[in-house]
Formats: sequence, structure tokens, C-alpha cells
Amino acid sequence: MKKLPCLRFGLTAALLISLGGAPSFAQRPFHHEGGESAEEHPWMNSKLSPDERAEMVLKELTLDEKIDLVHGEGMPGWPGKVFPKGYLGNGGAGFVLGVERLGIPMIQISDAAYGVRSSADNGRYSTAMPSPIASAASWDPQAACEYGALIGRELRAQGYNMTLGGGTNITREPRNGRTFEYLGEDPILAGTLVGNRIKCEQAQHVIGDIKHYAVNDQESGRNEVNSVIGKRALQETDLLAFHIGIEIGNPAAVMCSYNAVNGDFACENKYLLTDVLKKAWKFKGFVVSDWGGTHSVVKASAAGLDNEEPEDIYYGEPLKQAVKDGKVPAAELDEHVRRVLRSEFASGIVDFPRQRSVVDVERGWETSRQVAEQSIVLLKNDKGVLPLDRGKVRSIAIIGTHADESMISGGGSAQVDPPGFSSFKWKEHVWFPTSPLKAVAAKAPGLSVKFASGADPAATAALAKQSDVAIVFVHQWTSEDYDLPNLSLPDNQDAMIDQVASANPHTIVVIESGSAVTMPWIDKVSGVLEAWYAGSKGADAVANILFGDVNPSGKLPMTFPRSEEDLPHPREVIPSPSMLGKNAVMATGEAKPTFEVHYDEGLKVGYKWYDAEKKPVLFPFGFGLSYTSYAYSDLKVKPGKEKTTVTFTVKNTGSKAGAEVAEVYAGLPPETGEPPKRLVGFSKVKLQAGESKEVTLNIDSLYLSIFDEASESWKLAPGAYSFMAGGSSQDLPLVQKITLK
Repeated sequence: MKKLPCLRFGLTAALLISLGGAPSFAQRPFHHEGGESAEEHPWMNSKLSPDERAEMVLKELTLDEKIDLVHGEGMPGWPGKVFPKGYLGNGGAGFVLGVERLGIPMIQISDAAYGVRSSADNGRYSTAMPSPIASAASWDPQAACEYGALIGRELRAQGYNMTLGGGTNITREPRNGRTFEYLGEDPILAGTLVGNRIKCEQAQHVIGDIKHYAVNDQESGRNEVNSVIGKRALQETDLLAFHIGIEIGNPAAVMCSYNAVNGDFACENKYLLTDVLKKAWKFKGFVVSDWGGTHSVVKASAAGLDNEEPEDIYYGEPLKQAVKDGKVPAAELDEHVRRVLRSEFASGIVDFPRQRSVVDVERGWETSRQVAEQSIVLLKNDKGVLPLDRGKVRSIAIIGTHADESMISGGGSAQVDPPGFSSFKWKEHVWFPTSPLKAVAAKAPGLSVKFASGADPAATAALAKQSDVAIVFVHQWTSEDYDLPNLSLPDNQDAMIDQVASANPHTIVVIESGSAVTMPWIDKVSGVLEAWYAGSKGADAVANILFGDVNPSGKLPMTFPRSEEDLPHPREVIPSPSMLGKNAVMATGEAKPTFEVHYDEGLKVGYKWYDAEKKPVLFPFGFGLSYTSYAYSDLKVKPGKEKTTVTFTVKNTGSKAGAEVAEVYAGLPPETGEPPKRLVGFSKVKLQAGESKEVTLNIDSLYLSIFDEASESWKLAPGAYSFMAGGSSQDLPLVQKITLK
């Protein structure tokens, strides 16, 4: 397969230096982290390549040491087993033993989708970044880098050297409970951002990963479902996001998913793990199973699974015996071990042993707030109701459950514990102590700022009516191990908004959500902000947007449909209880999925579906308003052998400084059978009032190509191509057609 470009978007070495790791203090080495003689080994020469160093160590290992490197040693709270070596863990998601006599450290693993998990259980502190879907709304590779670097620093400070962040399953099913953990519906946007996150996370000397590979697009029956999808559609959508992310970020690990893909479970799927990942993409790291996602010894090993987590059901004694019996070739085991070792050297966890330090709390808050400010999307702003004018607005009503004290966060294994609280139960709703009421009041000294929870409809309407502006904070909680029944706001919040808007036409709605929401009240309110799950300093970020101290620049990384009826699958496929559980999967003695989801929309994911089906939407992909305005002009397209160069000018035609996400789409020749257009490039352009800048994007030919199933390769179809530039997928004023051969 043709090599993808490394899309660095101007990230320089200076940026990486500025995002360097936490200060290193002299400490005793962690237990089993290598002795004093470790530096004498030839593979401790950091001038050698990771491949050379891994090969040297491999030759020194016993069979038992090899087996230890390909499975976990348990996770706190994992059901069904007592782990005798559990005391060596760091209290995270689990760990892999090292080889102390050879200077190979343990791999200490933590979930870290938007911050380091389980800090309450372990007496630590973690910054909560805005959710990954929020990060995607920034459309900013530099913000993605800062996001990853912060999490990498805090992992190291807490004694971890491997992250389980890096989610990039594209949004086929917006009711998916983990949509908030991912980066939207477009593979080029998602892959670019996750790659830059991983690159900067690993620069802190942690093993980075990308997950959940692949087509893990719903949580309902995730352990039992077979995702059925055509090979071309698979390559051009879900897999393309992973391919781009791997090319840019060079993650040391890829996590295979729970579900089956076209009949075989992902963690024993030879097409995914070997044919595509390791051969076509030349991935050199290791494949780690999702927790409990391994189903076999011989099949999984042959397919390319390198490490079972979090225990040793298959890759412990059974794998050892299979090697002795010749059922798994010794060379195959060596390949698994070689990949794990190579990743340890490539990520720097051997050369930079774990050293705990104090998390830089204030730096974390600053980064979290800045990313949140870039991620908030202004969806509606009738008659310039925003930004709020302190000279005209004298009274503000803050309305909504918890809006006096906190904002909601996403759940599951991504959950970050808020400061000052004990650990929470699985799928418990967790509110972060970032108060919209206090943040707004702090921005408006001398103004009347009053609160109503919405529980008393009459009192809420009365407060709204007597206030100049009513700001309603609403939420949609989502989590791993759960799918939304629909895209409506829960708990009668739509009715609350309707009632408030009836009492006060100057109503602004702030949405805290992990996915798209429907808005039956949209025509009655004056303003709408999508704040997502906004992290540790979300309320401050929202207040800065409301009062215009920050000009909103976020744009939607996913389409907001009018209703579930407009989705490719209006009703999600939900398995019956008899289809769930290990016994159902193993009923024949071999792991088999118990039900199927057919992704027969194929290439038409997200905006491509709505374009192709000519379905109107509530808010389109790439959409987001600003407090200023922008104009596009002078589109030029210059074809090249490897890249097509697109240039155009963006001008800030308003009175405020801002940042515009300029988007470029391409329409392929009709005979290719592609949807009407696809995103092929983007750039976030900062402009002072009245300023113009020329934007140049080099579009790799792969982004204009289609996947040919017969040859298992990407091909550029000859014919007429349309290039479009503008501010959203449905606002593309510049169009130029060219012929590519």
C-alpha cells in the first residue's frame, strides 16, 4: 500500500521541547526496574536502533521470560481471579512483567482517554482534559499535541509508562456510548488529530496506543457483534483513520477491539492484524488485546495478536504448552516478543525509567481550559445575542441541574476522578467541580446572576422572565458499556428549554454532551453553544466564550442530524439477552459472534451519507460560527505527481480577531461511485480584524484515491475532480475543476 504522508501541520521540534516532560528528580529505581549492572549490557546503547536492541535482548531470553512479556499480570478489581504478582502493579489497568536481569522494565499501564484514570483509588491527582470529541472540534493538530503531551506528563508523574488513550473509531453510530472518546466522523480529521496526540504523548517516554481496531462502532453487544462491511468501505473509512494516525504518531501499540469484523473477532483477525496492519502498513509495534478480548491461543497468535491483557488465560501456560507442542512455532512467539521489546526501546521507557513526580496542577488547568476554548462550537447566534454586552445586560439567569456547581463528564474506563472525591462506581454519573454560575458571576461583577435548577418549572420561568438573559445548561451523559436510546436530551430537559425560551426570548443554551443532540426548541432560542464534556476548567472556558474574551473557533467534527430517522440505521441493532456473554460466544467450542450489524451504507459515513442521500441536517459537519466573519477568494489548484497543491486566501472581514478553520473538499469523478465529496485538507488560520492570509495545502494523492479490492491497493482514478474550499461542508464558496490523469 502507498505510504501515507506524515502530516505534521507545522509542528516543530521547538514545540515538542516546550511540551517536555515533568522535572526529573533523583529517586531510587522502582522494584524490578533494572539493577546497577543493567547499563553494561550492549542493548543499553541508545545509539543502536530499537530493532537492533530488541533482537539482542530476544536472544538472551528464556521461554518463561518470553511468555511473561506477552500477557498481563492482572488488573485491580478484574473479576474471577486472584493475581499473585498484583502487588507489583501501579494501581492502573494492569502491567506486564519486565526482565530485571536484562534491564527491561515492567510496563505499567493506565487508561487515559482524556486524563489518567483511577487517581482517587491511588491517592493521586489527574487533570481532566475536554473529551476527545471536543478536542476534534478544535480542528487543531497543535492542540492535539498539547493534549497528548499533558497526559503523557501526568502518566509519568503517576508512575505509568503506557497509555490506553488514542481512540479513533469514526462515528458511524452517533448513539454509540463511546462517541465522546473518539474524534468524529471523518477519517482524515480523526487520523490527523489522533496521530499528533500520540506523537506528543510518546515524546514524554510512554508507550502510546491507538484503538479500538477496528469497526467497534457500538457498545451494545460489543463482545458478541459481527461488524459486516465491504473491504473497500472498510479501507476508505474506519481503517483510513487508523492508517493516518499510525503514520503520523507512530504508536508503539495498537489495541484490537472486542467485536468481530466480517466473521473473525478483531483480536484473532488475520486480515486486520497481519495483512493490513503489519504487512501493508508496515507497523512495527505490538498488538495488544482489549481487556478480555482474547479468544484463543493458536488462532490469535497466527493472526498477529502479540499481547493478551489483562491476564494470561490464553497467552500464559496455554501458549507456552502450544510452543512446546509445536502448535505455535517458536519463531511466531519470538515475533510477538520482539515487537514488545522494540516498542519498549522505541518509546524510551528503557532509557528513561519511571520516576514519579508531582503533577503540575496549574499547568494542567491552563492547558485544559485553552483546549476547551478552542473546542466550544457556536451553533446559533441570533441578532448577535453573543457575546454578552456587560454595558447592556444587567441580569443573568443561570438555569440547569448542577449548573450552580459542576459540569458532566464521560464515563467508563475513560473516567477521570474529580479532585476532592472518592472513586465512583462503574457508569456512575460524575460531575466535575467547575461551576458555570461562579464562572459567569466572576465575569460580570456588579451584575445580578441568579440560579435555578429547573426542578420547579414556575420558579424557573419566573427567574427567566425577570432576567435580561437566560443561560440554560443542559447535559447528555454517555459512557462505555452503554449506548444512547436516542439523541434527545434526557430528563425532560427539552421541555425545560422550551419553557425558559417562552418566558425569555434571549435564551442561550449551553450543551454538555458526548455526541450529537436533537433540538426541537432550536427556533425558540437565540443562542446555542456546544461545550461537549469540557474538562477541569470547562466553566471558565464557557464564560470566556459567552463574554467574548475568547472568540469561538470550534467546528463540528460530526453531523448533528434532525432526528434518528435520518441516520443510516434509524434503529440500532440490539442483541437479545441469550446472545450475550462468553457462553454464547463459545457455544460451538470456538469463538463466534452471536449477531450482526451490516454497515451497508458503506462509504457513506457522516456528512457523506447526508450529501449522497440529499438529507437536510440540523448542523453540518465542519460548521461553527464566530464573533467575526471571513471571506474566501483566489482558489488555485495545481496538480502534481505525488501531491496536489491547493491555495486560496482567507480574510477576516469583521471587527474582532479570530481563528478560522478553512476546509478543503474534493469531489471525485462520478464513475468512481464515491459520495459527492470528501474532506481532503484543513488549516486553522489565525487572523486579526481586516487581515488576509494565503493558505496552502498539499493534498496527498492517496486522499484523492479509491481502494481497489481486486489489487488490494489504492488507485487514483483518471477524470474530472472538483476542489471546494470554505468554512464548512455546506458552505464552500470556492470551486475549481481540474482533470487528473
